[in-house]
Amino acid sequence: MNEAAQLMQRLDRLGEFTAEPGKLTRLFLTPEHRAALEQVRTWMEQAGLATHVDGLATLVGRYESDPPGAPALLVGSHIDTVRDAGRYDGNLGVLAAIQTVARLHGEGRRLPFAIEILAFGDEEGVRFPTTLSGSRAVAGVFDPATLDLADADGIRLGDALRAFGCDPSRTGEIARTGGRAHGYVELHIEQGPVLQDAGLPVGVVTAINGATRFLIEVRGRAGHAGTVPMGLRRDALCAASEMVLAIERQARGTPDLVATVGMLSALPGAGNVIPGRVTFSLDIRSPDDRERETAISAITSVLGEIARRRHLDVRLERTYDEPAIEAHAGMRRLLGEAVAASGYRVLELPSGAGHDAMAIGAVMPMGMLFLRCRDGISHNPLESITEEDAGIAVNVLTRFLTQFDPTSTRPAG
Repeated sequence: MNEAAQLMQRLDRLGEFTAEPGKLTRLFLTPEHRAALEQVRTWMEQAGLATHVDGLATLVGRYESDPPGAPALLVGSHIDTVRDAGRYDGNLGVLAAIQTVARLHGEGRRLPFAIEILAFGDEEGVRFPTTLSGSRAVAGVFDPATLDLADADGIRLGDALRAFGCDPSRTGEIARTGGRAHGYVELHIEQGPVLQDAGLPVGVVTAINGATRFLIEVRGRAGHAGTVPMGLRRDALCAASEMVLAIERQARGTPDLVATVGMLSALPGAGNVIPGRVTFSLDIRSPDDRERETAISAITSVLGEIARRRHLDVRLERTYDEPAIEAHAGMRRLLGEAVAASGYRVLELPSGAGHDAMAIGAVMPMGMLFLRCRDGISHNPLESITEEDAGIAVNVLTRFLTQFDPTSTRPAG
């Protein structure tokens, strides 16, 4: 069996570890997570990696350097999923990395740096009201107060980790800072349609978008649908509709900015009553934090103008902020060279979704390689990649690892 076929077979096998028959649902620190982790551990050890599970339930496989004991280049992604997920989000990056090391091991080849493959368990943030706990620990920025957060059943994260066989009191030992790592690289499906539209199997990530979220409330005045003339209405839903379209115009006019209103609720919610109150969400993302803040300022201004003109009130509550993280220039260059040497045009693009690379890239050099996925569909059972593309990704990742120069990630001077 060739490497690409084996990778696809393993991705299918990993998709069988689920809490819901017929659907892929694998949440952090569940029996399904444990079963998947043990299967991945077996594949790691077959590929010549020494394995252990750290205090945040990240499975670590180390392929030793020659000479032994050198700092590592970190490679990885996550093996947890959303509910009713696809098979490739996260899982691809872990299993493709194993495939790459298996090739090196089969050739009896060691590199002057170690390779550590990290299979994180908490990227999706579905079970607990937190996310990226494993990668934040690797970055040395994990907040121990997070251990007190509880899931929907009241189980605390710290207790769940201990039940899983981990020692969360030793999370400070997980950090790869202080020269222990040269950087981090992650292969991931694009989760968008850009590569497919360009006719390319892989792309190099320039940055992971920063994101801001708001809960917006519009207050007007409810009234009888038949008795209040149109000119005397203070219809909160009509105002909110105009606001949503204004947000769309702002995003369309700003390169690389995306804005989404994903939830909207109108009250009192009766067919014969003018809506007096509307709440809606707003998610704004950009690889450039200044562009994002400029757009937020413009949107805030235009929403206020709409409210004044329509004689309503509008209130914006900022509920979430995450800065953009740029990919390291040296990592981008080496990934681009690996793509070009594999015979493909180098397309650079930002990531609109968050990844473990976002946490680690805040403290050390980070690079990401995207793989084309059909129609850009993700977080969905229709998520799909081809065997041919999977093989290309393994080849590019192998070129990158074997040509990686640790000096490329060191600060200038």
